[in-house]
Amino acid sequence: MSSRPIQIAPSVLPADFSRLGDECKRLEDAGVDRIQWDVMDGVFVPNLTFGPDVIHSCRAGVDVPFEAHLMVVNPDELVHRYVEAGCEIVIVHAEACTHLHRTLTNIRELGASPAVALNPATPSTSVRHVMDIVDLVLVMTVNPGFGGQAYISTMESKVAEVAAMIELTGRDIDLEVDGGIGPSTAPAAAAAGADVLVAGSALFRDPKGLAHAVSEIRSVAEAARR
Repeated sequence: MSSRPIQIAPSVLPADFSRLGDECKRLEDAGVDRIQWDVMDGVFVPNLTFGPDVIHSCRAGVDVPFEAHLMVVNPDELVHRYVEAGCEIVIVHAEACTHLHRTLTNIRELGASPAVALNPATPSTSVRHVMDIVDLVLVMTVNPGFGGQAYISTMESKVAEVAAMIELTGRDIDLEVDGGIGPSTAPAAAAAGADVLVAGSALFRDPKGLAHAVSEIRSVAEAARR
């Protein structure tokens, strides 16, 4: 089981889009480790969200890292724009990349950390031969495209498979999960091997506030790995 610290990476999808800069600051003040931008093109997934200019406009207001989760059909054409916007981590989908190794190498050459995401139906073996160049693997625990979906618990076996692959590399690679993460689901995801938890609705809907939600999810996830 991973000994890496649990990191909380909120999605801004449930945030107030009319004041995204302020929402990012609220998240930082709540103790998150990074902020994830769910970039959707309306083609790869049935939704349309953040362009690079929107992200860039929020970058100067906070110090935590930004990661761009590119749920798009043409990541190679867009990667440089999101790096220029201030995203330190760029996640592309294995399903969207014709030449995944080349795409990830390009992200590294642009100065960002390369990362790859897997949809629920995509096997862990799809990333076996790029483990030497990635800094993060994201296992989707919902089908991407919308916030507020139910956690798919059968993805925990895939998380465990990826965790085993990471251990074999001996490299410092984050294992992230995204989709339906909250206090009731974070423990199982962490126990399976995840160390970065993307949460959206569970954070913004907590009646006790963002800081309480961040602390609670981190606490229950850490407890599950003891």
